[in-house]
Amino acid sequence: MITEMYRKLADPFKRSIRNKLILTMTLVAVLPVLVMTAMAAENARSSMEEEIMETNRANMKWASAYLGEQFARMNNLIYSIQISDEVHQYLALNRDASASSRFDEQKAVFNMLNSVYYSAGNYVFGVELYLKELDTLFTFNSMENRIKSVSGIPAEYHELFAEHKDFTIINDPNDPEKFHMTRSMNRFEDQAQIGAISLEIKWTVFNQTLELLDGRGDYTVYISDPSGHPVYQPHSEFQPSAEALDKLADTQDDAGLIRTEREYVFYHSIDPSGLRLVKIVPAHVINESALETMKYGLVVGGLATLISVGLAALVAWRTAKPIVSLANAMKGIRLIKDREVVRTGRVDEIGLLEKNLHGMAGRIREHIRENYQMNLDKRTAELKALQSQIHPHFLQNTLQMIGGMVYSQKPADTYKVIRALSEMFRYIVRAPDGLVSLQSELDQLEHYMLIQQQRFAGRLEYHLQIEADLKGCAIPKLTLQPIVENAFVHGLENKKAQWKLNIEVAREGKKIIIRVHDNGLGMDAGKRSELQARLERVAIEGDRVWSAGTSIGLVNAASRITMHFGPGYGMSVDSEVGEGTTVTVRIPFDEGGEVV
Repeated sequence: MITEMYRKLADPFKRSIRNKLILTMTLVAVLPVLVMTAMAAENARSSMEEEIMETNRANMKWASAYLGEQFARMNNLIYSIQISDEVHQYLALNRDASASSRFDEQKAVFNMLNSVYYSAGNYVFGVELYLKELDTLFTFNSMENRIKSVSGIPAEYHELFAEHKDFTIINDPNDPEKFHMTRSMNRFEDQAQIGAISLEIKWTVFNQTLELLDGRGDYTVYISDPSGHPVYQPHSEFQPSAEALDKLADTQDDAGLIRTEREYVFYHSIDPSGLRLVKIVPAHVINESALETMKYGLVVGGLATLISVGLAALVAWRTAKPIVSLANAMKGIRLIKDREVVRTGRVDEIGLLEKNLHGMAGRIREHIRENYQMNLDKRTAELKALQSQIHPHFLQNTLQMIGGMVYSQKPADTYKVIRALSEMFRYIVRAPDGLVSLQSELDQLEHYMLIQQQRFAGRLEYHLQIEADLKGCAIPKLTLQPIVENAFVHGLENKKAQWKLNIEVAREGKKIIIRVHDNGLGMDAGKRSELQARLERVAIEGDRVWSAGTSIGLVNAASRITMHFGPGYGMSVDSEVGEGTTVTVRIPFDEGGEVV
C-alpha cells in the first residue's frame, strides 16, 4: 500500500520536467525562509505572552479594587438604612399602637427611603425594606412607593433566610440588566434575622470599568460568581471553555491566571461582594504578533517561489504550448453567460478537441438556461404562497378580538396583541426568503401563539421545549406556523375538552427533530396513510404540490424542506382518532453555518 501511494505521488514528477523544476527550486528557496520565520515567530510569541500577562495582572488588580469601592458604596447605602432612626422607631412600635402613630412612622420610613434612593445616583433602580417580624414590605422606586403586608418570606428573600446568609447578590429573573443586592438585618442581642434590605441595581454601572479592561474586540471581561460562571457579561461573543470553568471553581486564590489550550483566563476577587472579575484573552491574540513577523518571511519566500516557478514555466513553455492553448480556450467558455471566444483555427487533434468543446459548452448553456427559468418560476410561486400565509379567517378573528379587548381589557394587553400581529406581518414581508434561523421561526410562532392564547384564554395549554444550542440552525421560512395552524383548524377547534399543544426541539445525531403534538381529534388510519404517502412522495421525488386555499399546508412545507436540504430531510405524521396528532420535522444540524 505504501509503495502504491509513493508511486502515485512520484509519477507526476517523473513524467514532467516542468514539475521537477518547480518542486526543486521551490524547496531550495522556501525551506530556509520557513525555518527562520518559525524561530522568529516563536520568539515574538513568547515576548508578547509575557507582556500581556504582566499588563493584565496589573489592570485586573486596579479594576477589581475600583469595583470593590463601588460595591462598598452600595453597601454603605444599605447600612445607612439599617442604622436609621426611622427603621428602629418603626420596629419599636407596639402592635397595639394607634393607627395614626403607625402611619406617622411609616411615612418617616418612606421619607428616609426616598432620601437614600435619590442620593444613590441613577444606577439604583429601587429600594426594598422587609421586616420579617412585622410581616411588612416597603418598596420604593421610580414607578411606585408602597407598603404591604406579606404572609411568609417573599420569594426573593428565601435564599437569604433559608441558608442564614448575611449577604446575597442575585440577578433579576425578569431583567438580566439588573441585580438585587440584599443584606440581612440581625437583632443585636441574639443575631436573629429580623428583616432584610435590598437594592435593585443596574449592571451597567460597571460597564465603564469593564470596557477599560476590554482593550480589543476579541477580549471578554465579565463578573462571575465564586465558581467562575458569568453573572454579568456585557459582550458574550466569547465564552470560557469548560476546562477553564472547572479550574476556576477549584481555585481558592484571590487572584491568578489559568491557562488552557485556547485561552488565558485572568481572575481577581471583588471585595466585599464575594464575586470575581474575570478576563479571557484568546490564545490567537498572542499568536498574532508571530504572524506579523511571519509576513516578512512570507514576502521573501513568496518572491523566491515566484522566481523559481517562473524559470520552470519558461523551460516548459514550448513543450506545453498546445495544451496551454486548449486550456485558454476552456477558460474563455462561460456556462452561464454567452461570450465570444476566438478559436485558434488549428486542424490537428487540439483543434478537434477545441471544436467539440465549444459545441458541448453551447448545449450545456442552453440546458442551464432552461433549468434556471424553471427554478425561477417555482421560486416566484413559493414567494407568493409565503406572503399569503396568514389565513384571512385568522386575521378577521384577531381584528374582532382586538376590537373587543379595547372596551374590556387593559390597554397594555390590547397593545401586546396588536404588536404580535404587527411582528407577524413584519416577519412575512421583511424577513429574508429562503432559510432563516430556527430562533426567528420560533419567535414568529410565539407571536401567533400569543394571539391564540388570548382568543382561547383558559382553554389552551401551550408548551415549548428547545435545547439552547439549536436556535441558530437554518430552517425554511414559515415552516412551523402552517403545522401549528393545521393543528388548530383540523385537530383542536372541534374538540370540547381542554386543548394542549406541545412543541419539542431536540438534536438526534446530525439532525434536528421538531415534534408538534396536539391532543385534538386525530385522524383515522385511512387519512393518516394518505397524508403520509404524499409526504414520502415529496421526500423521494422532491415534487412541489401546492395545497388549495390560502394556507400552504403540510405537504408544501415538507417540499420546501426537501428542496433546501435534500431527500434525507422532511416531515412525517403520526395520528390516532381521539388521541391527537404528532407532526415530526427533520432538518440538518448546522454546527457553524450562517443563515442568509
